[in-house]
Amino acid sequence: MKLSLKEQITAAIFAGIIAVFSQIVIPIGVVPFSMQTFIVGLTVTVLGLKVGTWAIMIYLLLGLIGLPVYAGFGSGIASILGPTGGYLVGFIFTGVVLGTLLKKLPTTYFWVILANLIGFIITLLFGSIWLKFSADMTWAAALSGGFITFLIPEMIKAIVAGTIGVFLIQRLPEKFLATR
Repeated sequence: MKLSLKEQITAAIFAGIIAVFSQIVIPIGVVPFSMQTFIVGLTVTVLGLKVGTWAIMIYLLLGLIGLPVYAGFGSGIASILGPTGGYLVGFIFTGVVLGTLLKKLPTTYFWVILANLIGFIITLLFGSIWLKFSADMTWAAALSGGFITFLIPEMIKAIVAGTIGVFLIQRLPEKFLATR
């Protein structure tokens, strides 16, 4: 994937924005409620497949090298291998699927929100599967604690991310959107 300097800088800025939003956390259970998924969805919605997914990867790499950018100021390989690691890894797949859908669908509120809903479900599925194995939980416990608990909040975040994303796309200068 070849990115221009402008696209790389844009991705780096959005990686920083993801890091900031990741610190908005409500600690509940094994998996905290955070704004990570919201900002990941909004990032890909505004930046598109290539630059949006690259922003997610930069964010994940920053955490892997030890910068405290994950939810609750987490970082390092332990965060990736721990109970919430599946959500972090799932962000990459969410970015790819969401970005691909947005490339093929009209940029209307309905389609962008639907694409965000699909993307957020991918994150929740990755997170729940990872939670099952990393925390040695039953499937029922992992799906209950890692998927069902977050389904309504994630749906709300998908609606808000899609709505704000379309609003921004309609108002941003064309040269900024060339990254989509």
